[in-house]
Amino acid sequence: MSKLILTNEVAGLGGAGDVVEVKDGFARNYLIPQGFAVAWTRGGEKQVASIRAARDSRAIHDHEEAVALKNTLESNKVKLAVKTGSEGRLFGSVKTDHIADAVKAAGLGDLDKRKIHITTPIKSIGEHEATVRLRDDLTAVITLQVVSAK
Repeated sequence: MSKLILTNEVAGLGGAGDVVEVKDGFARNYLIPQGFAVAWTRGGEKQVASIRAARDSRAIHDHEEAVALKNTLESNKVKLAVKTGSEGRLFGSVKTDHIADAVKAAGLGDLDKRKIHITTPIKSIGEHEATVRLRDDLTAVITLQVVSAK
């Protein structure tokens, strides 16, 4: 088992700044090469504190504010214009940073792209859904209306 410090949020494992123990192969083959974690050291406690401070500064602290943002996101559709081919297929796919930019442009709030999760890749026009983890105990579902850019 390897002891690691997470530098990004990993679904089912923890958030940035958490110290976790995982199997050696998972750490060596996935978490460390992808930049999701670094090896834990005694001197790493300062790093943990700075990562947690950065995470806390981006977090929504007030539960009522998070619920209001959830209601706003779920009651509105976010329009996202992308380049498409002749049959409505996208050139590439919609990424989480595109979704965060579209939500901000629509005036619905400022989201961290690392908190947005797309269950299936968005590669065609139409309505799609993405989930956003607003707090550890609160998630919102965004309805995306992907349209062809002219």
